[in-house]
Amino acid sequence: MTTSRLPKLLAVALTGVVVLTGCKSIGPGTVPRDRSDYSSSIGDSWKRQTLLNIVKLRYVEPPIFVDVGQIVAGYSLQTGVSAGGTLSSEHAYQGNFGTIGGQAVYTDRPTITYVPLTGNKFVHGLMTPLPPESVFFTIQSGWPADSVLFATVASINGLKNQESSIAGVTPPDPGFLRVLHLMRQIQLSQAVTMRIKQDAQKQQTTILAFRSKDVSPETLAAIHELRRRLHLDPDAEEIKLVFGGTSVSNREIAVITRSMMQQMATMASQVEVPPEDVSQGRAAPGWDAVANNTNALRLIRIQCAKSKPADAFVTVHYRNHWFWIDDRDLKSKRVFSFMMMLFTLADTGEKENLPLITIPAQ
Repeated sequence: MTTSRLPKLLAVALTGVVVLTGCKSIGPGTVPRDRSDYSSSIGDSWKRQTLLNIVKLRYVEPPIFVDVGQIVAGYSLQTGVSAGGTLSSEHAYQGNFGTIGGQAVYTDRPTITYVPLTGNKFVHGLMTPLPPESVFFTIQSGWPADSVLFATVASINGLKNQESSIAGVTPPDPGFLRVLHLMRQIQLSQAVTMRIKQDAQKQQTTILAFRSKDVSPETLAAIHELRRRLHLDPDAEEIKLVFGGTSVSNREIAVITRSMMQQMATMASQVEVPPEDVSQGRAAPGWDAVANNTNALRLIRIQCAKSKPADAFVTVHYRNHWFWIDDRDLKSKRVFSFMMMLFTLADTGEKENLPLITIPAQ
């Protein structure tokens, strides 16, 4: 290497040092990718955990939930460039020479914290019926009234819904199914609204208001039939929504809602299981015992097979079998997703200070 080229080479090396060890942060570039990836991973794991607990209930095992408490994603990037050279005298044997070296070390070390959901507050939240106003606000937000009420309500003004458990299925009152159909029809016409009213004592009351003006004759007929079936005042514009088995006046709709545990048990009763598991007493009879009952309505279909399904919305492996919801089963997907959303409506209280399980993911 000539003496004139060595300074140029050192200049290039120093430029590389400046570029590689500059102040540009790698953090902002990770945000779009990490938020999307972590969101998808947490969502998929939450679906699998929920499905697993539903299947376990069919086998009379208690549900266990573990929440993702915290995610700390740590990144580090270390770079370095070294350059050196020797200028020899004119008659030296080794001549002139230069050296250039570089290194880069990238570390991705997220820490994920898991919180077991246990304790009195969480169990109480699972066992407590959903607030009626939360159910009807869900309807007000656009969820189908018939599907929401069929999944979350045990009775409306004495009309009983279908009761499903691991012991069997009791078909619904025909009048209850008719009320669901009328509620859906009225919902589509936007002829019913909901609001919260406070009295002088600051007590909240949920009010359903039926609009009778500027509606089609079909909707008006549906409102009249709904009032008649629920024994409501035909002229009342506002109806009070309360929790209970029967109303105390013709200006009330008394609703008994289900808890999250009841809804999971209903879905568990409809999980398909190997026949030998039922005959051997490993799993409760459930839906299989009333499969020929034409009055019973299936809420969800959770399939079972030895091999892993190719096209599943959610799948879980349990007791050497695969359980899943088909990705093409829109009804079952909607019911399952709606139940997961209801977990946010259940009052599980503040999380207690429990021991944490921290696992660094390398």
